Amino acid sequence: MQLLETFVSELPAVEPALPWFALKVRSNFEKKSADILREKGYEEFAPSYRSRRYWSDRVKVIDQPLFPGYVFCRFNPHHFLPVLQTAGVVQVVGFGGKLAPVDALELASLRTLIGSSVPLFQRAFLQVGCKVLIKRGPLAGVEGILEEVRKGFRIVVSISLLQRSVTAEIDSNWVTAVQ
Repeated sequence: MQLLETFVSELPAVEPALPWFALKVRSNFEKKSADILREKGYEEFAPSYRSRRYWSDRVKVIDQPLFPGYVFCRFNPHHFLPVLQTAGVVQVVGFGGKLAPVDALELASLRTLIGSSVPLFQRAFLQVGCKVLIKRGPLAGVEGILEEVRKGFRIVVSISLLQRSVTAEIDSNWVTAVQ
């Protein structure tokens, strides 16, 4: 017993992963705030998508923020003052004076969508619908809400805390219902 206690006491302490939080940022400051947070040593995530913008003389493809006015950041909730002091950051999203962490599974699903080659579209937040899990294809492992469109299906991945959602077109054979 003494030997086991000695062995356990010599193991390095494993720190649990810090939670992700949504930061409200000034208009058009998503990328700048994310860059500054990264320079300060924080893990940040400012999801964007490619969009075509039409002018009278040309068409340009630009990166647009997927959640305008928001950036995600991982930090210790007891030491958030340096995050608030970052240029462009207005506040940490919370309720009743308490910081509200973003659901880790929702953020992981969003990161998978961003990393895939599937076209993304912004959409209004949905509260109803059938929750599904994608079993195969480039989005395997992603959970979301299945939505039917005229010629096929889409999956809706939502960040509940921000009440924002993203859709991606999928093959109906890829999904299975989640209980």
